[in-house]
Amino acid sequence: MHPYRMQQLIKERGKEEVINVRHRTSIYQTIDRLHRDNAIAIQGKKKNEGKPDLVVYEITDLGRNAAYAWIREMISTPAQEFLEFPAAVSFLALLTPEEVASLFAKRLGTLEGMFARLEDQMQSEAAIGLPRLFLLETEYQRAVLAAEMAWLQSVIADIQTEKLKWSMEELRETARRLEHGFE
Repeated sequence: MHPYRMQQLIKERGKEEVINVRHRTSIYQTIDRLHRDNAIAIQGKKKNEGKPDLVVYEITDLGRNAAYAWIREMISTPAQEFLEFPAAVSFLALLTPEEVASLFAKRLGTLEGMFARLEDQMQSEAAIGLPRLFLLETEYQRAVLAAEMAWLQSVIADIQTEKLKWSMEELRETARRLEHGFE
């Protein structure tokens, strides 16, 4: 299969939610690296009217073994992933509680739209008779989104009821106490 067709299939099958294929150049870079590492080999070339020939690749035994090892590792062992959102959350004290609640509400709206799209995707895939095995990554994404949405809702509610609040004065006092070892 050639890289352009790979990108098309990923999108047709709704896998762009779990595989970043927005830029075809990244697919070509990945293909180049896999070829350089002998994980794939050139199977042949296809004529492409008025354009350069399409190079068709196939997986090698080395590539297949590496893929299975990667899948087993990723499924069995949680990795430390450094996501942007938790990093940004660690700096919430720089904003006012009201602004945080507003920004979280905006994020929540976006996540609700993503959740609805996943629901639609799951329903359409189930309607065509896809076995659950092929829906698991969408189920996982839906569960993660549901958990984040519930968390956001609880933080927003806590800010609105002032169970969670802060001010610059309180933060400065906390910093002073930390500096002096809670004296």
